[in-house]
Amino acid sequence: MAAAGSASWQPQEEGLKEICGLLEQQISPSSSADKSQIWQQLQHYSQFPDFNNYLAFILARAEGKSVEIRQAAGLLLKNNLRTAYKMMSPAHQQYIKSELLPCLGAADKHIRSTVGTIISVVVQLGGILGWPELLQAFINCLDSNDLNHMEGAMDALSKICEDIPQVLDSDVPGLAERPINIFLPRLFQFFQSPHASLRKLSLGSVNQYIMLMPSALYASVDKYLHGLFGLANDPAAEVRKLVCAAFVQLIEVRPSVLEPHMKNLIEYMLQVNKDTDDEVALEACEFWSAYCDAQLPPEILREYLPRLIPILLSNMAYADDDESLAEAEEDESLPDRDQDLKPRFHTSRFHGSEDAEDDDDDSFNVWNLRKCSAAALDVLSNVFGDEILPTLMPIIQAKLAATGDEAWKDREAAVLALGAVGEGCINGLYPHLSEIVAFLIPLLDDKFPLIRSISCWTLSRFSKYIVQDSGHQKGYEQFDAALMGLLRRILDTNKRVQEAACSAFATLEEEAAEELAPRLEVILQHLMCAFGKYQRRNLRIVYDAIGTLADAVGGELNQPVYLEILMPPLIAKWHQVPNSDKDLFPLLECFTSIAQALGTGFTQFAQPVFQRCINIIQTQQLAKVDPVSAGVQYDKEFIVCSLDLLSGLTEGLGSGIESLVSQGNLRDLLLQCCMDDASDVRQSAFALLGDLARVCPVHLHPRLSEFLDIAAKQLNTPKLKETISVANNACWAIGELAIKVRQEISPIVMTVISCLVPILQHAEGLNKSLVENSAITLGRLAWVCPDLVSPHMEHFMQSWCIALSMIRDDIEKEDAFRGLCAMVRANPSGALSSLVFMCKAIASWHEIRSEELHNEVCQVLHGYKQMLRNGAWDQCMSALEPPVKDKLSKYQV
Repeated sequence: MAAAGSASWQPQEEGLKEICGLLEQQISPSSSADKSQIWQQLQHYSQFPDFNNYLAFILARAEGKSVEIRQAAGLLLKNNLRTAYKMMSPAHQQYIKSELLPCLGAADKHIRSTVGTIISVVVQLGGILGWPELLQAFINCLDSNDLNHMEGAMDALSKICEDIPQVLDSDVPGLAERPINIFLPRLFQFFQSPHASLRKLSLGSVNQYIMLMPSALYASVDKYLHGLFGLANDPAAEVRKLVCAAFVQLIEVRPSVLEPHMKNLIEYMLQVNKDTDDEVALEACEFWSAYCDAQLPPEILREYLPRLIPILLSNMAYADDDESLAEAEEDESLPDRDQDLKPRFHTSRFHGSEDAEDDDDDSFNVWNLRKCSAAALDVLSNVFGDEILPTLMPIIQAKLAATGDEAWKDREAAVLALGAVGEGCINGLYPHLSEIVAFLIPLLDDKFPLIRSISCWTLSRFSKYIVQDSGHQKGYEQFDAALMGLLRRILDTNKRVQEAACSAFATLEEEAAEELAPRLEVILQHLMCAFGKYQRRNLRIVYDAIGTLADAVGGELNQPVYLEILMPPLIAKWHQVPNSDKDLFPLLECFTSIAQALGTGFTQFAQPVFQRCINIIQTQQLAKVDPVSAGVQYDKEFIVCSLDLLSGLTEGLGSGIESLVSQGNLRDLLLQCCMDDASDVRQSAFALLGDLARVCPVHLHPRLSEFLDIAAKQLNTPKLKETISVANNACWAIGELAIKVRQEISPIVMTVISCLVPILQHAEGLNKSLVENSAITLGRLAWVCPDLVSPHMEHFMQSWCIALSMIRDDIEKEDAFRGLCAMVRANPSGALSSLVFMCKAIASWHEIRSEELHNEVCQVLHGYKQMLRNGAWDQCMSALEPPVKDKLSKYQV
């Protein structure tokens, strides 16, 4: 493999020296040179067309230079190629490629590895076809029997498999078969190599294809499994880890290929789940959740539970090097470092029944064997339920009974285990719930901070049942003890405990709702005390607990004694945090909940809050086009949080917001937000549009047609599934506007109807809330413009009635049925073919509260009964299920 193109281009001695000198300064830690200056100098050199040739030359041939300098040249070359490769002249591309190939077998491992990375980048940019010599070079190296050459080629190949696996599994003109077919047999052969590095690289490469499962791999899957079992007890931990990873992925993607080997596989996983190497054990532990998720027959796993559960429990104790142990020593007075502040995400306002469950897991923390074992136990408890208790409880009890300081990790793991199965095994645990809670409450005051924090979490896992039982004396005493215990921990001096207690308390608040009212004063005192002493990271969790409290108790909060505790610290913070600080987000969210809870009670605080939201939106919209004049960097999250707070204000103050809206330019800002390119900004903007439509439509009036056009556009998009929440809010807003502006909605009625009908007809694939809102908005449009909508009834009547019958009783459903009655009056024959569906929709009412609507529905049914003579009405009735007929009897038909 002589370097063919080397004669054509030669470096100048001068340039070579300068570039090596710069690279030397760049990598030397002690160099006094200004790093940014060196970087600029290197950028300057990048302008020269053959600069990258120099770098390739240094990497490949500068034998006299240190490996570090040659590696630095290689990394710079890799980064340059990412941006410049496709613009380079073919001669330069060819020179670089010809210098790289001989280095696959370089004596130094670091050089080989750097070359492998660059080769992968070149293949990403130019494809296999653009480098015909590469595959042959790989094959020559792999078959060479020289360790350096085999390792160098294997390293490059594994990087291609990792970054762009599909490239090797595609047809290459001029090749009889796909590259993967050529390499797979060689990769399998390396599974048996005496060199751990080759076993690891070859296995890692094949594993990259489990998801894609090319036909070549599928055809030789038995050979693959044979190879995996052969490596199962490999002396190298990295290889054992890859074996476990392969089995976990296979069970997720192709469980059928593992089924014949399942018993052996479970035996193996039980063994490696106790591996001395934690990373191997972690990879093995992923298997149990993956098995349950793959919906394989539980009975196979059932017989192994008595052996599996003790392993999971012993792996749930903190490892000595767990980062939480060090964190747990941190006192509350230590300020947070920036890296402690995890990124936060504000979910835009959504109008309708939520489909998404919010996960309470803390994705910020590192995943480890302890957490994975607890997650596996949680999944197993959901699959096997109370069956696991006879094995589990004696171990938990023994660990809890362990005394002495040195056994604290066992006690902690037992509390974690109890929380992990709190959902799946609740039926079996329920009779003992008061003993469990009575046991947990004293642990909230344990001397070990990590026992205090886990006890908060486990208690919160049972909070639903603690609240449920609070109706009788003993149950109420327990509820109160849990509540007061968590409040005490909110004021713990340990940050980790503060965080756990605040999160647990927020969960309890959600479950307890108005049950909290008698305790409001003491709750607020504790929360506001925490608010005064917490560092930044935990402060966000206090905001959340305050917001959740407001959502839970609603109007109960609107009493001077409570507001005097709650509002002054929040207002002080409000003045302290500048408009460009992200710490404003949780504060805006917190105010949103408070404004909604206090209703008109928030009036005294409303003006400055409203004005600040307007200012923030204005500044951010300016920053989007001109960050320099705005004085801040654009960040759409400020706009989203401000729009949502304005929605909360509108919901809370009702028509009381009118005086604020009338003074400013909210209307024009809102229209701009409705047209924003970011979907979460549009989502919140349409939520606010709908809220304003309900209470002060008159102020939207001057730009009504623009609002309606832009809202209709959200429903008519090929990418509806990607922006479903925007469509949902826009759809709801159109309906709210329709019932306020009545006839003025008519120019867009048919456009909107033509978008709503397909949504109703393809309801099964779409989110529940969008279907409900579409049904309601269609009904509202029909109510205000029956003459426009009713001629098209037969196109949508059936799917519309199906959607209406799924909606729970409320004001919005009443409006939709007003539309139904108006259309039937205008075009009675339009519903004849869907009469059975209409009857089912009417029967879906628990009761129609509005007497006037109830009478209208009666008239519709009687009208059809008279219209359908000669037994046609009875035939329609006989097609209905008995419960539906019973429901219709209220309407005297």
